[in-house]
Amino acid sequence: IKKQQQDVLGFLEANKIEFEEKDIAANEENRKWMRENVPEDSRPASGNPLPPRLFNDSRYLGDYNAFFEARENNAVYAFLGLTAPPGSKVGEHLLTVSL
Repeated sequence: IKKQQQDVLGFLEANKIEFEEKDIAANEENRKWMRENVPEDSRPASGNPLPPRLFNDSRYLGDYNAFFEARENNAVYAFLGLTAPPGSKVGEHLLTVSL
């Protein structure tokens, strides 16, 4: 999980994409927010959804596998719901990464 979290954060930082990090391990409110905002069909059959999970404002984008696939297909900006040329600073929406 830690490696996946670092991969997501490293990509966002390298591409100057603004985001808010929500630590679910140390903050019960963040953990509750993530659980409430991950759609039912994206939750595991048992237990709670594991991080990292990505959101644009409160709209659920996906988990690490969805992020990785979008990045491999050069479609990460579309996945994130952003329209900006690579390398520019994006401030239209607030990305949230639950860690």
